[in-house]
Amino acid sequence: MMTEAEIDYRKYLDPKALARVRGLELRARMIVEGFFSGMHRSPHHGASVEFADHRAYVQGDDLRHIDWKVYGKTDKYYIKEYEQETNLTLMVVVDASESMRYRSHNDLMSKYDYATSVAAAISYLALKQQDSVGLAVFDENIRSFIRPSNSGHQWRLVVRELAAQTGRTKTSMKRILDELSERLPGRTLIIIIGDLFDDADAVLNGLRQLRYRRHELIVWNIWDPAELTLPFSGPMLFEGLESSGRLLIDPRSLRERYVEEVNAFRDQLKTGCGKMQVDLAFFDTATPLDVALSGYLATRSARLRQRSARIMGKG
Repeated sequence: MMTEAEIDYRKYLDPKALARVRGLELRARMIVEGFFSGMHRSPHHGASVEFADHRAYVQGDDLRHIDWKVYGKTDKYYIKEYEQETNLTLMVVVDASESMRYRSHNDLMSKYDYATSVAAAISYLALKQQDSVGLAVFDENIRSFIRPSNSGHQWRLVVRELAAQTGRTKTSMKRILDELSERLPGRTLIIIIGDLFDDADAVLNGLRQLRYRRHELIVWNIWDPAELTLPFSGPMLFEGLESSGRLLIDPRSLRERYVEEVNAFRDQLKTGCGKMQVDLAFFDTATPLDVALSGYLATRSARLRQRSARIMGKG
């Protein structure tokens, strides 16, 4: 017997689109089912009854929640947080600009396939925990926006939007992130997934606006392995995505300088995110999806526990 969501698929999607949706749905289920049980920990906090964690003071925080005992020990301001009885609100933000189409010859998935699979999996995991999940897909503009919900049909709606193909335009991260900050009124856990191919300062300024609104941010920066090392040899014609044109070059003459620029870009993102307490992780499409996501979640969970123990110990 078909569910209402399955009937909706047949009504609105052509066979190719339906195949993409079902393929993405299958990959997401394979990543999540039976694998992450018990690993979820809500990072959405409020002033409730159970102490949960400390975090560094951010301008605009209520001074009543500063832990003065910790301040006396460390000379730094930390806010005491409490587990909120309500579930978290998760907003998954996925880059669908043209550069996300890239897939090197030895890789099985494009960056967009990888990003959407991870996005679908984390959405499925959150909804299984009865949390609310929303989605924003963007290139130059936010081309799809699904408001957070934990309804029975929400994951299918998310997957259907993720299964759409990438666009033919570049991205504008600062404008997109500024728009998101206006469209998300309540405090939200936001996971941004994409290659972040834009000016690093513009990306960081957009993230800063979201942090100013007190959203919690996680950034998953997706790379194809070839983009990290430029492994090609001999004269090659490179066709740039996002209206970059074509260029005939010998990669060997540029490899060292190219790798330096890539590492500088990543280091700038890492430093900037660290200063804003934005959780940044680098993923490459050669790493199996389940390994990448489970490894990240385990690392984040351990890091949160260690931070709480360290700060509470000082108090």
